[in-house]
Amino acid sequence: MSNGQESKSLIAADVEIIGTIKSSSGVRIEGKLDGELICSADASIGKSAAIKGNLSVNSIVVEGLVQGNITAKDKIEMKSTAKVHGDIVAKRLSVEDGVTFIGRSEVNPSGSGIAAPKPEASAAAAPDAKPENPAGGIFGRR
Repeated sequence: MSNGQESKSLIAADVEIIGTIKSSSGVRIEGKLDGELICSADASIGKSAAIKGNLSVNSIVVEGLVQGNITAKDKIEMKSTAKVHGDIVAKRLSVEDGVTFIGRSEVNPSGSGIAAPKPEASAAAAPDAKPENPAGGIFGRR
């Protein structure tokens, strides 16, 4: 592009993809994806988009429906029209008023320990159990 921006692939609203999309450049999805998106650049999910699958991206802007986990190396931005049903992991998070989000979030600005979301078996097995803390107290002692 003449203004120095990175090129972006567009999946139009009338396109439906079943499978995995892998891209090293930006991706904008307006259509349907039944599968994974693996993008080492930035991605955007348009208002008309419907995704069933996990997303692994650098940064992402979500305006449509995502049913799956989102892992971003940098930022997840959820616009007011976004509907996200899944766990999210990122260094930074922006959520506008009106977003529907059902899942767990891990936001860690330092970026240390950023990993894909994983289920916690102990919480489901014993919902009334209190987490063990050998140091004592809620925050532990030093």
